[in-house]
Amino acid sequence: MPRYEFQTVDVFTDRRFGGNPLAVFPSAEGLSSDDMLALAAEFNLSETTFVLPPDDPRHSARVRIFGPRGELPFAGHPNVGTAYVLARAMATAPEHFTFEEPAGLVRVHVLRDPAGTVTGARVSAPRSLSLGSAVPDRTVAACAGLTAADIVTHRHAPLIASVGMPFAIAEVADLGALARAAPDPASFRAAASAFDTEAPGFKLLLHAPQDDNMLTPRMRMFAPLMGVNEDPATGSAAAALAALLTARAPGDNVSLTFEITQGIELGRPSRIIASARKTGEGPVSATVAGHCVPMLRGEMVF
Repeated sequence: MPRYEFQTVDVFTDRRFGGNPLAVFPSAEGLSSDDMLALAAEFNLSETTFVLPPDDPRHSARVRIFGPRGELPFAGHPNVGTAYVLARAMATAPEHFTFEEPAGLVRVHVLRDPAGTVTGARVSAPRSLSLGSAVPDRTVAACAGLTAADIVTHRHAPLIASVGMPFAIAEVADLGALARAAPDPASFRAAASAFDTEAPGFKLLLHAPQDDNMLTPRMRMFAPLMGVNEDPATGSAAAALAALLTARAPGDNVSLTFEITQGIELGRPSRIIASARKTGEGPVSATVAGHCVPMLRGEMVF
């Protein structure tokens, strides 16, 4: 009977039981799409990844990312964790991986400590920042169980933004409002019907500055229609937020690095380093990085 090994790691943390758990199948050849979806639903984590031979031999691998209810074109913590698992299994890991994914080619830089031990990864978002429709304050407030007064426009009005995965992004007044937020599935369904072509499943990212510092925001991400009521660490959302805030920063040539906190309300504190760069001549690009901690090993027998 076919056997498929898997590993789980906690991503965007340097301690166990923090960050965002991820299951990785490092050699998934032979699994069907239905198998992958069933396994992702069985693990019931935000995402599970399946590593396959690349279509182009110049690339490192083809990586498929599944949430409990379907496949995703790109996501941050799965790429960080998958690169970490693959690099740790190699006698001599490369400096970079190039993963083939539906959103495009994803370049991942392996992070090491001074002794050379693999500690995590930095992911370059596969697409530059794209901005979509404005989202009414009342829609955000209804989805998050807040009032319209809790939604602020100090740095940007609520809108759809993406660097490979689209999110509705909104700033809230303070950390108190952020802590009070609670997803309302009925309001998410109503929002999805209005924005589904731009942001399938209507995933909502809320953020607020800590200590009035734009570079150290705290955020939460809700995606109940995707089977993830709340995510403890969302790299693709953090990259989109960094790109958006950098795009709105004054100046034509700007590079900013954000230390983003997430997962506090879930008891899984996460630290995400997201950087973005804009120039007067080109689009805004973003990266997201973090550490990982190994957790479990096992195998699935079919």
